Amino acid sequence: MPLSQKRVLLAAGGTAGHINPALSLAGLLRRLHPDCAIRFVGTAEHMEAKLIPAAGFEFCTMDISGFQRHFSLESVRRNLQTVRRLLGANRQAEAILKDFQPDVVVGFGGYVSGPILRAAAKKSIPTAIHEQNAYPGVTNKALAGRVDAVMLTTPAAATRLECKNEPVVTGLPIRSELLKADRASSRRELGLDERPLVLSMGGSLGARAVNEAVVGVIAALWKDKSCHFHHAYGQYGRWVPELLREKGVHLEAPELTLREYIDDMPRCMAAADVVISRAGASALSELQALGKPSILIPSPNVAENHQYHNAKALAEQGAAIVMEEKELTAAKLTAAVLNLLNDPVKRAAMGEAARAMAVTDATERIYAVIAKLMNAK
Repeated sequence: MPLSQKRVLLAAGGTAGHINPALSLAGLLRRLHPDCAIRFVGTAEHMEAKLIPAAGFEFCTMDISGFQRHFSLESVRRNLQTVRRLLGANRQAEAILKDFQPDVVVGFGGYVSGPILRAAAKKSIPTAIHEQNAYPGVTNKALAGRVDAVMLTTPAAATRLECKNEPVVTGLPIRSELLKADRASSRRELGLDERPLVLSMGGSLGARAVNEAVVGVIAALWKDKSCHFHHAYGQYGRWVPELLREKGVHLEAPELTLREYIDDMPRCMAAADVVISRAGASALSELQALGKPSILIPSPNVAENHQYHNAKALAEQGAAIVMEEKELTAAKLTAAVLNLLNDPVKRAAMGEAARAMAVTDATERIYAVIAKLMNAK
């Protein structure tokens, strides 16, 4: 059967880090094989329910959730609900497989991947998973020994998985706009001169610890006008401008740009000389692709503390400085920023180390793994 007539079921949900790589693969499949049938499975409550139909792909849902890891009466109630949902998840998975009859099932993470991949493996349907983080999630850890192919963003994850077959390092798909972004033109469009740009963000919600530390950096350094600052404070950080004003910072200064959310990340990232960021897999892949020196502040509020392990993988290659949130202060962050701003040789070396880790053809690598599984059926 030609590849164009195959049927591909993709499971992804919960976060953009799980959904976007799956959408990248689906987009490539659709471009190369317009007759290939593609269906996603996710949950109705999370962002996949909007992102996937908006991208024009067929979408079905499963009623499933994860366990709460802290103790409270509300957590107990939610965990009992999760147990009830898990009991019905296998039946839902069986029904989806029977209806769609996939030639391959690929999981990109999230709770929904578990039941559908386990059911497919039991039926000897070719299966694969993709792990975005250096420290694999619980679902992918459980699936690695059952599925036919395990794909990794970073080699560091291989030591934490027991796989049925040798894992393949594919990297993480990166937006084509980012790969095409040019430093010189990006800086012109942002109205920057030759002074370095410090780009900082604490996630779309806006991490308080990161915002407070960055406010301290800006307050300490803005007066000498030696660099530009571009900071995204996030949904819950709308207090940042007022705090800066209280610290004597002129918000109208041409060297300072504040935004709630950066919606032109390719341009801003390309223009930056130093980046302060959380350590989600997508952000790190972008830093690597553009060869940017970074100060990484891993979120401590994620499963398995995986952002710390993501960041550590870059630090071990000399591509980043890691500051754990529990040790983060404005003074420490200011010192780290100054160290990089005053040492262009070190910045260049860190940027080259980051670029050496980049995988810019990740979607094509993932496609090759999936195509091999389908053709082997």
